[in-house]
Amino acid sequence: MRAQDSATPSPAVAARPATAPAPSGAPGTVLAALGVLSFSFSFPATAWALTGFGPWTATGLRGLLAGVLAALCLAAARVPLPERRHWPGLLVVSAGCVLGFPLLTTLALRTSSTAHSAVVIGLLPPATAAVAAVRSRREGRRPSGLFWGAALAGAVAVLGFTLVQSHGRPGVADLCLFAALLVCAAGYAEGGRISRELPGWQVIGWAVVAALPVTALTTALALPAEPVHPGAKAVVGLLYTAAVSQFGGFVVWYRGMALIGVPRASQLQLAQPLITLVWSALLLGEELPAAAPVTAVVVLFSIALTQRARA
Repeated sequence: MRAQDSATPSPAVAARPATAPAPSGAPGTVLAALGVLSFSFSFPATAWALTGFGPWTATGLRGLLAGVLAALCLAAARVPLPERRHWPGLLVVSAGCVLGFPLLTTLALRTSSTAHSAVVIGLLPPATAAVAAVRSRREGRRPSGLFWGAALAGAVAVLGFTLVQSHGRPGVADLCLFAALLVCAAGYAEGGRISRELPGWQVIGWAVVAALPVTALTTALALPAEPVHPGAKAVVGLLYTAAVSQFGGFVVWYRGMALIGVPRASQLQLAQPLITLVWSALLLGEELPAAAPVTAVVVLFSIALTQRARA
């Protein structure tokens, strides 16, 4: 029936040119932009959470609350369990995006500014693309020399910025950020692969649900061991990272990608590091290092070239 329908399209479908923009383009762009905007506030929100919670407590509660929220959404939508072949990839997403990245960036933000961290993590898109390229090398699609050259330029810029800020000796925070970059890139790449078969919001939903045993145990062990001073700012920061950074942001982000396509949506994400720099100055009162905006622009330019090369 599908073959017959595709061979004899209805007049309404045939009358519209193949290049005509989809009617959902504007809403899709708005949703994807909201996703970028929501992620850009993750580091400042984490810094707020750390004013009242220890790093392990903040990470555990963030994942625990997000897992409960996701479980309620999945149950309300009566989403069936993923097939067995999806679970290895979902566990990679869970380990990278739900456990590894939040914990490592939270540990880094104890001693590193959000501006510094935003510049380092600005390499996440090309890092994700590199991991995805290695992961899908069997498909016969390999990035061009322009892609790898631009990615290398961005990496050199970030490494140079890190070395200058740390006077030639990267600190523990820098090591945490680079480790977070790698594990999150793996989680993003694997999540993008699974999203070809499952809706994106279900991918992140099942990932945070799969992490519930770990986040619940982390919370139970960390709460009595770390001091807790739940002021208003700390609670707001914690709730934001749980509801938005860990789950809700992914819902609007993936929905926007579904409506306007991955290439158009990915271009919007290029502004994320610069928006984080603005948040850090306006809301946290941080003084931006002179090299931070310049490095961020270089990173964004390299990312733009990698996106163009891949396209």
